Amino acid sequence: MTRLTTAGRTGRLAGGALLATLALLTVAGCGGSGDDSGDAAAGAGTGKTESPDSRADDSSKSPSPSPTVTAADGTDTGACADGNCEIAVSKPVTFDIKIPAGPAKLSVTKVGKNEAGFKVTHGTSKNGGSTSGTASGKGSGCTTYFHSNGSGTQCGAAGGPPAKEAGTVALQVVPSPDGTAILRLVSP
Repeated sequence: MTRLTTAGRTGRLAGGALLATLALLTVAGCGGSGDDSGDAAAGAGTGKTESPDSRADDSSKSPSPSPTVTAADGTDTGACADGNCEIAVSKPVTFDIKIPAGPAKLSVTKVGKNEAGFKVTHGTSKNGGSTSGTASGKGSGCTTYFHSNGSGTQCGAAGGPPAKEAGTVALQVVPSPDGTAILRLVSP
């Protein structure tokens, strides 16, 4: 068994203290020098984290009370009664439309920044149907084509407004970055 003298114990304690001091200095040095003027340093202590998108689009500071995207028929859902319209919506809404299968209800179920959802129902619970879609992401959209024998929905890149086509009613839903969605209804 080895016996440590007072000098040996003092040397070990001093060595341990030196290692602890070096460890603290190393950890403190990991923060980088004071020359780094990155975004993290600029936002330190504010309690707010900014994304690159929020710096470019400052709309979160003062939300718009009404749609800022312009549409040919404004916000008037009644303009869709004739089967042809282009309206802007900024909140969920339900209104009547006509499709080849007969009267239907169009419900905008969700509207947000670059996001919009919809559902179209027609007929009765025993003899009817529905179709729905959700577009999310910048430049996205959904287009549904209603025919006398059914419907089909495509969601992805928005593309241009649908063209008039005999026997077909087209519905396009395109969300925008400001929390507004454009609805286009195109009938022959």
